[in-house]
Parts: sequence; C-alpha cells; structure tokens
Amino acid sequence: MNIRPKVVVIGAGFSGLSAASVLAQHGYDVKILEKHHTTGGRARVFRKDGFKFDMGPSWYWMPEVMEQFFNRFGKSAADYFELKRLDPSYQVIFSREDIVEVPADMSALLALFESKEPGGAAKLQWFLQDAQEKYEIAMGSFVNKPALSVMEFANVNMLRLAVRMNLFSSFSKHVRSHFKSAELQQILEFPVLFLGARPADIPAMYSMMNYADLALGTWYPMGGFGELPDAMVKVATEQGAVLHLDANVQSLLIEGGKVVGVKTNKEVFEADFVISSADYHFTETLLPKPYRNYSEKYWNDRVMAPSCLLYYLGIDKKIAKLQHHNLFFEGGFNEHADSIYTKPSFPTNPLYYVCCPGKTDTSVAPEGKENIFMLIPVAPGLDDTPEIRKKYYQETMARLEDFCGEPIADHVVSYTDYAGSDFVTDYNAFKGNAYGLANTLRQTAVLKPKIKNKKLDNLYYTGQLTVPGPGVPPSIISGQIVADYIINNSKQQKK
Repeated sequence: MNIRPKVVVIGAGFSGLSAASVLAQHGYDVKILEKHHTTGGRARVFRKDGFKFDMGPSWYWMPEVMEQFFNRFGKSAADYFELKRLDPSYQVIFSREDIVEVPADMSALLALFESKEPGGAAKLQWFLQDAQEKYEIAMGSFVNKPALSVMEFANVNMLRLAVRMNLFSSFSKHVRSHFKSAELQQILEFPVLFLGARPADIPAMYSMMNYADLALGTWYPMGGFGELPDAMVKVATEQGAVLHLDANVQSLLIEGGKVVGVKTNKEVFEADFVISSADYHFTETLLPKPYRNYSEKYWNDRVMAPSCLLYYLGIDKKIAKLQHHNLFFEGGFNEHADSIYTKPSFPTNPLYYVCCPGKTDTSVAPEGKENIFMLIPVAPGLDDTPEIRKKYYQETMARLEDFCGEPIADHVVSYTDYAGSDFVTDYNAFKGNAYGLANTLRQTAVLKPKIKNKKLDNLYYTGQLTVPGPGVPPSIISGQIVADYIINNSKQQKK
C-alpha cells in the first residue's frame, strides 16, 4: 500500500498556500493550519460598518508570477477573478499644486518624463531596457533557487549574470546617473522604499522593480486583493489539501532528529514534513534552542524592512481628488527614510500612502461612500501607543483634507487603526515588521535565513523572511521553492 507522506503547513498566507498546493498536487497528504478564522495571512480581509477592507497588500505587481502559479494546476487567474490594469497606475503628490499621474500607456509615460527633464524619454527607454534585462535575469536564473549553498551560484555564467545585475552598486547612484529631476528620482526610488533600506543602500539590481512598476503595470483584482488568497485556497483544496482554521500552533514535537507532530490549541497533527510560513523568528521560538537555526543575537543583528501605521476608514461620501493609489511625497524623502533606517523614530512630516479602491471597484463600499486606508511606513520595534496613533491620524488627515480641498474627518463613519504591535499579536511578526528583512546586499540570496532547518531533517521555512524575499510575488515563489525542494529531494533519496 502506498502511504502518502504527511505534510503540515503552518499558516494560510501566500507562501503557505503556494507550498501546500504544489505538494498536494504531487500526492502528499497536506494539512494547512491557520491561526485566524480567515485565510490570507497579511492579506486578510475584514468587513466593518458595510465596508470591505483589504488589510495588507494593495499593489498587484508582476502578474505573470501569479499566472504561472495558477498555470501549474491547469488554471488561470481569470478562472477565479477579473484583473484590471489601472490607468493612471498611481498619482504622486509633491504639493497641492504639483501632482504627477503615472500613466499606464508607455508613450504617455515617455512624454511625462520628457516634460520633467530634457531627454527624459530617451533616458527612461534606456533605463527600462536595462531594468528589463535585470528582471529577466533575476526571474530566470536567480529567484527560484533555494539558496542553501553558495555553490548554486558558483559558476562562470552565474557570476557573469551577477555583474550584469549591478549587484554591487547603489540603486540611488544608478537612478541619479540617468535623471537629474528630483521628482523623477523620487518616482523611480519609491518602489524600493519598502525593501528595507534607503535607496543609497539598496543594490542597483532592484531597478528591476521599476520595470515591474512602469512597464508591466499596476493591476487590481476586482472584488479586492483578498480575491488572490481566496483563489489560492481554492487551488489548494482542489488539489486535496485540508484547511484547519482557528488552529493556533503551540509547539513542534521532536523525536529522533525530526519533527513528528505539530501541536495546536485543538489537537496534534502528525507530520513527515513541516513547512512553516509563519514568522521565521517565531517558528524558531517553538523549538528548543539546540534545534534552532539562528540565535537571538543573529535576529537582533538583522536589518528589518519597515513596519507601518495603518488607518482603515469608511467615509460617508466620495472624494474627488483621489486616485486608486496616491503617494504623498510633500515631506522630505531622505528625512523619512532616515527615521526608519538610520535613527529609528517616528517621523516628522512623513511621506504616506492612501489607497482608495472605490475608484475602481464599487463593491468595497456602500453606494455613495468611500473606503480608504492610509499607510505611514515607520521603523520596526517602535512603541505605537494610542496617543501616537491618534497624533499621526490627525496630522495625516489634516494634510489629506488640505490636498483634497474638502472636509473628510467629519465624514468618517468607520475607523480602525493598526500598527506594529498588532503585527506582533496577529502574525507574531519579529519587531512588528510589516515587510520582512531589508533587501540589502548582506541579506540577499544565500545570506538570507535558510529555507531548511540545519538540525532537523524535515523542518522547512517559507515566506518573506527567507528567499527570495518580501512581497506578494516573492512569497508565492517562496512556497513553490520549498515544495519543489522537498519533492526533488525525496525523489533523489528513492533512487
């Protein structure tokens, strides 16, 4: 009788659902344990006062990564939800009078860059061509590697590709070598703001994110971002994976150098393999110290990407001047970055982001009303007291009202705030981070926390704190990396 290996996946976020789907497809007996009563991890959805809020991701970039995931199962994203490309992709507000709408159409985008800087169109064409090459190299040769050994990259071709990726030069210098306009520089640097370091400290290879942004476009799944994890849950269960909600993992049971079971608040699940898509540091705390990959000192020495202050607001009217995505850059870009990465503290006059999905999707709010959320990136580990949350809400709302030229605060009929301490409570997030590890050179590829436990043969880690890194597409890829490694390694052992 053929006994199917038992796999326990901790967490029903993107990486966990991705890993579970692939393993179930290959005949493994997969159980998914989710702490919450809903799936999606940081991309959970909540409903309040008639409004529907996406709690986490709102930028749908690199749609081919999601499409490739669904293709593995003979499906397409279109089988589950409708994708719409946004135009404009987003607007950047430098002041009340200085607003830049970033168009989806490439010819209009080139014209925009030309209007900001003589020769800007030709410079952008070259910049994006270079970014596209980096993107294709990364997606074709680097991103799917488990990065367990430097030998995966130790051949002449891989080293040549690494040089072409501008791995050892600064993103900021790369941008400034092409563009002199401060506004264009900030537009090009904004995608790396959440990668966990100032643009001056991020490798130039991340200009590939500009290709993802400006060339591949910004998309939106109609119904809200939660449609993506919902679709992935359907894929996982269609393959035979079994989902257990409200299953809070309390400990990992170890015998003979392996994890033999996962204990939750409800029951113990036997396991031949365990994959944790929960916070990596938290997973390590479930283990006795001799079985952990990394010490507390190691974790405290890591450079983390930002946390954030979030405000989910239901408004009893429409707001004319907002687009779907709105980046408010009236404050100093470098000053805000320094408050996150150099001298961790709450920022003065911060940059912030406002998402207004009702501009695209009428289903997220009652008729005639608006659903928005405001996000301020902040350093991880700060004490976000109720007073701090209130202060930044009032200051940001005043700035939003000034830009929109109309009262908004008096029209808020639903209010929810969320910050670093909530990330700790809900996701066991190390230092309350929202975006994982910083993508610095010293925390790239083989220098990231490993996907495999070094001391337990069958324990694996996936998600934003390991390869390939933070973000929705990388997390989906991360789950597939771990699942494919288990499948391929099991085949090798049977030979």
